[in-house]
Amino acid sequence: MRYLTGKPGWLLLLALGLAFPWFARNDYHLTVMSTAYIFALATVGLNLITGYTGQFNLAHSGFMAVGAYTVGILTVDHQVPFWIAFALSGVTATVLGFFIGLVSLRLKGHYFSIFTLCVGYIMFLVIEKWEGLTHGTVGIIGIPAPSPIGPLAFDSPRSLYYLVFFFLVLGVWVMHRIVTSLLGRTFMAIRNGDELAESLGINLMRNKLLAFMLSVFYAGLAGGLYAGFVRFLGPGLAGVEHTFDMTMYMLVGGLGTLLGPLLGALAVPWLTQYLQFLQEYRFIVFGPILVLLVIFLPHGIVGTWLGWRARREAGVAAPSRNAPIAGPSAAEVGTRPGGSHA
Repeated sequence: MRYLTGKPGWLLLLALGLAFPWFARNDYHLTVMSTAYIFALATVGLNLITGYTGQFNLAHSGFMAVGAYTVGILTVDHQVPFWIAFALSGVTATVLGFFIGLVSLRLKGHYFSIFTLCVGYIMFLVIEKWEGLTHGTVGIIGIPAPSPIGPLAFDSPRSLYYLVFFFLVLGVWVMHRIVTSLLGRTFMAIRNGDELAESLGINLMRNKLLAFMLSVFYAGLAGGLYAGFVRFLGPGLAGVEHTFDMTMYMLVGGLGTLLGPLLGALAVPWLTQYLQFLQEYRFIVFGPILVLLVIFLPHGIVGTWLGWRARREAGVAAPSRNAPIAGPSAAEVGTRPGGSHA
């Protein structure tokens, strides 16, 4: 089972992602999967600040909306080319995250989460009320699709699927490099305790702020992709319920793992799609499933499996370490000086 989280497992997921459009029955399935990829990218970013650094940011969907509205405003109102606006979506979210992080990260635990919840709601109100900039409740309509890159045109659901999939793969690869580096271990040390991290010589504020900025950069890029894919924006994107959705993806898959949030972000939307025949009653089924997962798999699917594998390997290694040292044989005893034969 080790190969599931190693390189073969990631290559298998890559192959499945590349092959999915050829097995999808219609464009609707491509749309559902592409949207899931976009929110998976944002969830990977949220997992960095929450799962790896231990700071629960409830304004994450607000930063995603900032990235999306950056693309929408620049392309629709100022005729900026899509790819320039898309690059600025991540930059804008990161710059805003720098100033918000400077203030919010001075707080700890629940106080930080409550503060970011308020920040997220302020973002929602600004988007909803500032009609001159964001078009208010009417939203932004007619966002152009991503411009062609050489011979590659993004004018069909399949081509848009591969575009979104490319950025998800790139984002996961970069995140893997981050969390397996010394910087990633620094973030995990902060998660395990501020006092412990300080005793190791870690600058708490600087590293927390860096994790926060990297996290919202992912959210901003996901928002930019969302704008180019959906091509319509409304204030609802900044709603805190989207942050709670991403939190659910992390909890289902496994908080503080790389594969877990990705698995949760892809599995949960498809589960809700298959329960749509229940209409408004689908949450009567979906809710208990989530409760059972939290009770019996508190570390998520991937986190629980990794813990089981670690305990199993430790159990296999323990007998070999604790095995008694074999004593000399009877023949050896009898041939030693002072030894006697039976």
